[in-house]
Amino acid sequence: MKDETVKEKFGTVQMNENVIAAIAGLAATEIRGVKCLSGGISHDEITHSDCKNLNRAVRVSLQDGKISVKLAVVLDGTVGVPEVARSMQEKVKNSVEIMTGNEVTSVDLVVTGVEA
Repeated sequence: MKDETVKEKFGTVQMNENVIAAIAGLAATEIRGVKCLSGGISHDEITHSDCKNLNRAVRVSLQDGKISVKLAVVLDGTVGVPEVARSMQEKVKNSVEIMTGNEVTSVDLVVTGVEA
């Protein structure tokens, strides 16, 4: 995993891609219509554990201070995919940008399943 290093007034701040992946995963699982990340990873599992399987569902790429995110998700079968996808992309982008201070250039989604 790659780290993002930012020089601040009093020193440097390093952020590992795993941290960015957790931020993205948490944001995605807050959206109505998202059952879980692929692999059955729920919101609670991301917040309460090391979540070693997170890299199966969330990929983060850092390049020149810009972030791209790719998420694999399972959706609730009772909601429209386009609406959920738009909401998820917006939520993930905003959350990652606010938490990291870096620009998110893309949030790509792969719907790996639909459950009732």
